[in-house]
Amino acid sequence: MENMQYAEELVKEFLVFRGFTSTLQAFERELSTDIGKGFQVDKILELIFSIYVPQFRAQNLIEVLSFFKQCFPSSSEVVLVSTLSKLEVSILRYYIVHAIKSGRKDKVVQFFGLYGNDLLQRDQDWTSWFAITYLKNPSSDPRFRIYFSQEWFNALHLSVRNFLSEMFNGTRIPALLKISSEKNTVNRLKKDMRQLNLKLSELQALLEEKEAQLCRLRSNASSTMDASIGQTNHITNSVTGTLLSGLHEGSTLQSDSSYETCAPASAPMSETESVTYSVVTSHTEVSSEFATSRFSQSASSKVEYNVGESEMTGDSHQIFKDGYDIETDRRMQEEEFPEVKVEFQQETFLGHTSPISRCRFSASGNNIASASKDGTVRIWTYDASTPASRNATIYSGAEIMSLEWDCKSDRLLLIGTADGGIKAWNVDAKRVVCDLNTSEAFPSILDLKCSPVEPLFVSAAASRGHGTTYMDKLGFASLTVWNMKTWKTMTVLPLGEDPPAITSLCFNHNGKILAAAATDGMIHMFDMSAGLQVTGWPAHDSAISSILFGPDETSIFSLGIDGKILEWSLQSQGKVLWSRNCSRFLNWENSANCRHEMALDAKGRNLLVTSGSVRAPLYHVRGHTCGMKTLPHSAAITTVDWHPTLPIFLTGSADHSVRVTSLL
Repeated sequence: MENMQYAEELVKEFLVFRGFTSTLQAFERELSTDIGKGFQVDKILELIFSIYVPQFRAQNLIEVLSFFKQCFPSSSEVVLVSTLSKLEVSILRYYIVHAIKSGRKDKVVQFFGLYGNDLLQRDQDWTSWFAITYLKNPSSDPRFRIYFSQEWFNALHLSVRNFLSEMFNGTRIPALLKISSEKNTVNRLKKDMRQLNLKLSELQALLEEKEAQLCRLRSNASSTMDASIGQTNHITNSVTGTLLSGLHEGSTLQSDSSYETCAPASAPMSETESVTYSVVTSHTEVSSEFATSRFSQSASSKVEYNVGESEMTGDSHQIFKDGYDIETDRRMQEEEFPEVKVEFQQETFLGHTSPISRCRFSASGNNIASASKDGTVRIWTYDASTPASRNATIYSGAEIMSLEWDCKSDRLLLIGTADGGIKAWNVDAKRVVCDLNTSEAFPSILDLKCSPVEPLFVSAAASRGHGTTYMDKLGFASLTVWNMKTWKTMTVLPLGEDPPAITSLCFNHNGKILAAAATDGMIHMFDMSAGLQVTGWPAHDSAISSILFGPDETSIFSLGIDGKILEWSLQSQGKVLWSRNCSRFLNWENSANCRHEMALDAKGRNLLVTSGSVRAPLYHVRGHTCGMKTLPHSAAITTVDWHPTLPIFLTGSADHSVRVTSLL
């Protein structure tokens, strides 16, 4: 009943919007006389057999029968579609028979003139019916006699009634009624989602409380141990002093007394002294080792802090607080980050069969490209309203190391592989329009970046090195500029002799400046119009795995493999504006297989970083709160990206899945 009223309101709203006032009045009159408030098969039978057929409204009859066919869009309902087709043929033949009985052969001729060709194409049994107007007495003809009988009409009327009753009172629900039903379902699911989120928050709060209690117990245990050791040392020293004093007195007594008297006292004293010395030595060694360990940690932390203070300004104390204080960092766990608050609808793409290596939003954000270790690239969309015509699967034959969409359209996707190949995929034509190859000396295409203005892109290729970790396997670097119209090399950017591998590239907003991050911790800045390096500075003590321009182009973010995130000022070179240490999220075993990366949202407020854990950290840049953590995957998060305009981000995982998360 509720669904019916909601559908009626929708119809009224549409009629008012279109200005169909006469139809609206007729609709309201019909509603006022509606008693059953539901499907009424008698009304449809009356429409067909008492209005359309007697009044020879063939066009209306054809339209209503076509409407019934549209109610079966699924090819799985073959039986119902076949039954409806047979009933349609019988109803049209009854129309012809009724016209013959009424002496209106002209209506039969008109009917065959309008729909004869279509009837012949669908069913050849109609051929004999074209001669019915030329027969003197068709009711006595053996071919048509049955159609003129009352029994046949009664059987047809009953069959149509039963079919329509089954059609609408069974599983056939009108689309307008489905809208209300689906709306109620969505509201119910949202309500369930809110209740589950509330329960999850309560459990998370309880978990954090238990974690805090555990940390306090560990801290108290550590303090108790320190106090116990100190108290033991104090007691031992007191006992030692007493014994030494007694030893001194014993020596004095020994000189004054006889040998027989002093000898028995001398032996126990020597034994006690030996035991006491052993105890003191043991505690002294433990205490010394413990103090040395704490001192070395404190000294190490102090040295790093002083280095940071001499090289950086502004937020150096924050660096010490977030990352360099080892004891504090050891206590800080991933659970301290609250989980992100997401919208109701999420998407998880499960089309890959191996760990995800890269995933990227297109320039408009409508399409997503994701790559896996087995050399497969999938193009897909997360929004049901976006056409799926561009969806495709690309097999490159080698491990995918980089992905990049054309900045000016969603038409081209660049794919960089581990065998020196660069493929340009046209998503509209669904084919590779160009297959480039770099020099054999530089087979690894670590990164690709398209200019936001000019039809060109830059490839960062690396030779093979010798080592076990990801960065150690990279050798020297080569930066090549390619023309996207001719697909030929334009120039090679100068890096000096035997330059360390370039791991990450980034253009500024107008494409005039290119930033490049290297494995030696350097950031290089190139003037693209001149094709020369204009500046550079040492940003990290270790290799840099990712680099990004800030949203206002006055700063640049860098992520080192040691987990340090630094925001550098481009107006005051060498000055750090903001920093974080995400080393607790990194897994060095995971780093041996992939390089970590970060992504910045369109407003430059949220920084997302890959993680060796099942959750990735989401930092608030220069915010009052530390950050959040993403929804969990079942394995490490290997790649991340942000939507170009909306608060939506991607997380690709070693569990073969890619998740689209929309923030509230």
